[in-house]
Amino acid sequence: MLKNQMEKYITSQKDTVELHTEEKQYAERQGLLHGVQTKELEPNARFAEAYIERGNKETEEFLDEESSEFLNQPIGYFKDRKNEFMYLESRWFDLIGVDAVSLEKDDVFGTYDVMLGLKLQKKFESGIKKYLQENLHGEGARYDLMFDANEGIWSLNFALNVLDGYKEDLSIGEAYSLIYGFLFGLAESVENKQ
Repeated sequence: MLKNQMEKYITSQKDTVELHTEEKQYAERQGLLHGVQTKELEPNARFAEAYIERGNKETEEFLDEESSEFLNQPIGYFKDRKNEFMYLESRWFDLIGVDAVSLEKDDVFGTYDVMLGLKLQKKFESGIKKYLQENLHGEGARYDLMFDANEGIWSLNFALNVLDGYKEDLSIGEAYSLIYGFLFGLAESVENKQ
């Protein structure tokens, strides 16, 4: 799982392995960096190469592809455009077994909803649920988790607003970094409970 993905990533790099804080700390804990030169990347560079698009929530119609500059927008962007959602694919999400992550403003609850596909086997259900129950806090700390046997993937939805570190004035990029850190913790937690 996570350890295998990290080993593949580290060995695929040339002279210096570029890692963000989460990956570097994990690799150190797992003893994966013996004799390996590392360079720690800036947090705001995580999604510089991501594929980003906006879509219509009602029709799922493609609206536009965005550059990483779009991530500098405040998350309030979705408060002003309640009919839009954002879809983001990144190699960093691939590393932790996440298909892609969508973000939108929920019309009913007023939260920012996070929707994603989690590439974990069905047998990890109790570990996933335990992590979610222990790490989603506060009012609106609900989640939807459903396994699609045909795809072999978990569909996971939760509110961004209940993650530790959430603030109303986050940029979209900061929100995605917060989501990434939460999901990295989930991947590590499930791996540790094997």
